[in-house]
Amino acid sequence: MRQLAIPARRLKAHLKRGGIIAYPTESCYGLGCDPANRNAVLRILKLKQRPQRKGLILIASHYRQVARYLLPLAPADQVKLQQYGSQAVTCLMPTRHSAPHWLRGEHDTLAVRLTAHPIARGLCRSAGSALVSTSANRSGQRPTKTYAECQRLFGGAVWVLRGRVGKRKQPSTIRAWADGKIIRK
Repeated sequence: MRQLAIPARRLKAHLKRGGIIAYPTESCYGLGCDPANRNAVLRILKLKQRPQRKGLILIASHYRQVARYLLPLAPADQVKLQQYGSQAVTCLMPTRHSAPHWLRGEHDTLAVRLTAHPIARGLCRSAGSALVSTSANRSGQRPTKTYAECQRLFGGAVWVLRGRVGKRKQPSTIRAWADGKIIRK
């Protein structure tokens, strides 16, 4: 799968201004923004008509990009988290007290995936940080799978990036880090 070719400085500037992007992930298009930008996160929630209490997923290309939000992990656990990401598993991780409530919702955990999708991973690398990642749809509706669907649904409110969605038919599996219990398959 080919990586997306956009200048890193352009992406960083867009995210820094509170911009929202739509991009291909393992199973559908995702909506993303800078997770530290509360206003951008709230705009995504409004676009999706999703309640903040549910929380959001962060994707990253490496553990370092999410470490500021999570309780520290031993090196072996960092490897385990990376391996889960290559299987499209999102982990509910224990957070630092300082992790923003606009990401966690009503939970004391944060959903994190170290994505293996080449475009999503490349976006995190270009941004130099984790990204919010939630399916590009209105709550309760089918996630979008193509550039054209995203353009139709979100118009000028979102910078829609072209690319191919991965081959997964279902969204990422969600697993509780503490006990390994599968929350969503």
